[in-house]
Amino acid sequence: MAKQQDTNDTLFPILQTTPTGLGRMAAEASHVADGHRIEFRALEVRSILNKTTSRRRLSLAWSINPYRGCEFACRYCYARYTHEFLGPEYRDPALFERLIFLKENAAWLLEQELRTHAPTEEIALGTATDPYQPIERTAKVTRSLLEVFARKSGLRLGIVTKSSLIERDIDLLQEIAARNTLVLHVTITTPDNSLARLLEPRAPRPDLRFATVRRLREAGLTTGIFCSPLLPGITDSREAIEQMARLAAEANASFFAAEPLFLKPCSYGTFLEFVREHFPKLTADYEKRFAEDAFAAKPYRAELALRVRMACHRHGLATRSTDALLTRIPQMGRKPVAPLLLGQTPQPLFA
Repeated sequence: MAKQQDTNDTLFPILQTTPTGLGRMAAEASHVADGHRIEFRALEVRSILNKTTSRRRLSLAWSINPYRGCEFACRYCYARYTHEFLGPEYRDPALFERLIFLKENAAWLLEQELRTHAPTEEIALGTATDPYQPIERTAKVTRSLLEVFARKSGLRLGIVTKSSLIERDIDLLQEIAARNTLVLHVTITTPDNSLARLLEPRAPRPDLRFATVRRLREAGLTTGIFCSPLLPGITDSREAIEQMARLAAEANASFFAAEPLFLKPCSYGTFLEFVREHFPKLTADYEKRFAEDAFAAKPYRAELALRVRMACHRHGLATRSTDALLTRIPQMGRKPVAPLLLGQTPQPLFA
C-alpha cells in the first residue's frame, strides 16, 4: 500500500495536497499532554471571538470556545461535526472527545478583539465545548479569559458549563459581575447519577452540579439551570421535568430552562448506539423522529414548553425562552401562566 502511495505521489503530483487554514493549524498543533484515551494539542488560532449563527433561533452575537473538542463525551453532543473543519482525517465523531485542542494565546487575542467589540453585543462562553472540562484544571485557558473580562466594564457575558470546576473562579466571576452583565448556566440533564454517567461519561455527577448552583448563588451570582436536552421517553415526562424544577428551586436557581433533543447527523449514530444499548424499545421511535430533521417536531416542542412553564410556575422559578439572549436576566419570582394554558389538557407525547 505504501509503495502504491509513493507511486501515485510521483506520477500524479497534483494529488498531493497541503492543508490550509484550520487544517494546517491542526496539522501543526504540538502535543501537550495525554489523558485517559485522550490526546491534547496546542492549537494556534487567529481569533478567539466567533460570530455566531444558529438554526436553533439562538440570539447570540459572539461566542468563545477555549477548546476544540470536549472530554465530557456527551452522547447527544451536537458539536461533534466541528472537528470536520480541520480536514477529512478528523471526520470520525469519536475524535471530538479523544483529540482536544487547546487554543493558544487566547487571553491576548481576546484583549485585542475587545478593543473593537460593541458592548451591546453579547458574548457566550462555552456554546460548543465546555469551558470547564477537566483539562482546564491545569491549562487554565478559561481562567485567563475571565481575567481579561474582569478588567472590562459594560459587557454582556453568558457562560454555559456542566462542571463544578467553575467554582474555582468565583473570585473572578464576582469581579466581572460587578461591572458587567453576567449570567451563568449550569447544565443538568437528569438528577439520576447512573443515567448521567451513561449520557455524559466524564462530566461531574448531577448532585455535584446542583451543589455548584447553590454555591454560585450564595456568591451573589445570577445562575440558572439548563435541563437540556430533554430526551423523548427518557427524561421528558411531566414527572421528570417536575422533579428537575423542584430541585432547581431547592438549589435557589435564578431560573430554569429545558429544551428538546437536537440531534445533528454528526451525533445521530453515537446517540442511536446509546439508545439501542440502554433503551432498545425506544430505538424505532428515535429513528422515526429524527429520520429527516435534526429538530423535534413543532407540536412536541410546544408540549414540552408548556410542561416546563407549568413546572416553573409551581416552583416559583423564572423561565427562559429558546431565543432569549443568554445575558437577558429573567424576572425573578413566580411568573403568571395564562389560565388557558393551565387549564389545557396536554396531548400525549406518544401514541
